[in-house]
Parts: sequence; C-alpha cells; structure tokens
Amino acid sequence: MEQLETIINYTFQNKELLKTALTHSSYANEQGAGTKYNERLEFLGDSVLGIITAEYLFTHHHDFPEGELTKVRSALVCEKSLHKFACEISLGEYLYLGKGELRTGGRTRPSILADAFEALIAAIYLDGGMEQAKQFVLRFITSAQEEAIAMNTDYKTKLQEIIQKNPEERIEYVTVGETGPDHDKRFIVAVKLNSNIIGEGKGRSKKQAEQLAAREALMLMGL
Repeated sequence: MEQLETIINYTFQNKELLKTALTHSSYANEQGAGTKYNERLEFLGDSVLGIITAEYLFTHHHDFPEGELTKVRSALVCEKSLHKFACEISLGEYLYLGKGELRTGGRTRPSILADAFEALIAAIYLDGGMEQAKQFVLRFITSAQEEAIAMNTDYKTKLQEIIQKNPEERIEYVTVGETGPDHDKRFIVAVKLNSNIIGEGKGRSKKQAEQLAAREALMLMGL
C-alpha cells in the first residue's frame, strides 16, 4: 500500500481506510464476517467526485450553459473515464480480490476498477478532507476535460457555419502527426482555412483531434 500512496501522492493517517477502499466484496466474502469492503466508500466517493467535477467545470467554463456542463461532467465521471483514471495509477495491482475474481481477470475489469477509484476518492476525503480529495481528483479531471469537451461539443459544425458566410473560403482537416504506442495513440490534426493553419488539436481519435482543432480555431477568432 505504501507504493500506491507514493503513486497517488497522499499518505493515509488511517491505513484501514485505504485497505477498505481496495477490498472487493468477493475478497470480504471469502474472509468471513467482519471484513470490510469498498461498496459504501464507493457510494460516498461518487458524490465527492461529482461535486468536485461540477465545481471545476462551473468555475473554469463560464461560457458553458447548464446542458453542456452536464454532458461534460457525465463524460468525466462515467465508468469508462474512471476505468482509465484507475489504470493510470495501476490501481488494479493493489486490489484485494476473491479467488474467483482473480481467475476471471478482476484486476482489469472496468467496473471493478471504476468502483475502486471512487472508493479511493472517498477514503482520501474521510482521511484528509475535501481539499486533499480535490487535489487528487483534479489531477485526472484537468487533463481529461479537453477530450470530454470535444466529445460533447460540436465545434466543427460551429466553425463550418462561420466559414460558410464567406463562400470562397474552404476549411480542411489534416492529420499532421501521431504519438504514443498503438494501444494508447494520440492523433494530431490541423484545421486549415484555405492553405493557412488556424488551429491544431490532439486526441485519442482523429474525430476528437478534429474537434479540438476546430475549438482552438474558434478561440483564436475570439468565439
């Protein structure tokens, strides 16, 4: 557990909270009555994660209406995102799982990892307070928000509508680079107005990169 504390940059005063957050019900069932597991912490962590994410988006995106804030928040706190965050800290390696779950790949199961991540948030909150929980959560939210925004906002259509006001103008999206291994690739896309680059984006897919490129172009236009 000390290694995990180093990875998350937080040292627990109450180590039992951390152990409970890492304990799956399958392990507790095998150990017998009295063994705590992480489902109650998961319940609390879901709410703590929600308020931290909502506050961050509300504070940093003044131009977003309620509907857009809701969509981006949902994308950031969904199982897919939480699974990704858990993998970033290798959380699966530290889980206490029952023998059956171990045999069937429980350490990499998205639902188990997402739940454990929420439980870990709750454990940090109970042990160190909201500020410590916020520092931990924002480590992931701030880096993931751009992709979440790109997935839930159609910047390409907004840019196209503006360009269409001048029929002689043409925009084009061009893939200018790729980074990372095959299982975690990032695409870099430039958006060109005629022959001039007016924006660039980087995402997990070409579609996301195109949206982020269009968003940058709109920002440079002051929109």
